[in-house]
Amino acid sequence: MWFWQAAGSGRTGLPYGREESTVQGSVSVTMNAPAQKVWELVSDVRNTGRFSPEVMEAEWLDGVTGPALGAKFRGHVRRNEIGPVYWTTCRVTACEPGREFGFEVLVGDRAVNNWHYRFTPVDGGTEVTESFRLNDSPLMRVFAVAGGQLRRRRNIRDMRKTLERIRDVVEGEPS
Repeated sequence: MWFWQAAGSGRTGLPYGREESTVQGSVSVTMNAPAQKVWELVSDVRNTGRFSPEVMEAEWLDGVTGPALGAKFRGHVRRNEIGPVYWTTCRVTACEPGREFGFEVLVGDRAVNNWHYRFTPVDGGTEVTESFRLNDSPLMRVFAVAGGQLRRRRNIRDMRKTLERIRDVVEGEPS
């Protein structure tokens, strides 16, 4: 099930049917490149450090060498580009070549945050929508009141930077 909402920079699609979150957002950027090409770049998490303002690097875990539903990877994060610095484990939750890629951030075995990319063919290219959603829980409801909207604004800004950096790469390479 899709929940559609307006957030930050236009149309958004959050492919989550489990629960609504108090902290979520998305950004869409159109790229002059085929959806499959953009998907391949995004879904190989080893590229994340090239584009994300907060994630310095990422690597597949458990012998995995590429995107697959349920695959795990870890990301080396520098929160707010200044710290703290830490590793986080993630699990792929959506993996449809050329259409979508998503993952959840884990604390132990519990998902606390979800990131999702949707690739929609448009005239002459692809609209790429990146979205995030903090899972709803008592702790996240407290966080939403205490600083969730600051995190939302920061994530929206960083998602835009990420997508613009991806666009610069895919539009600069031959199709």
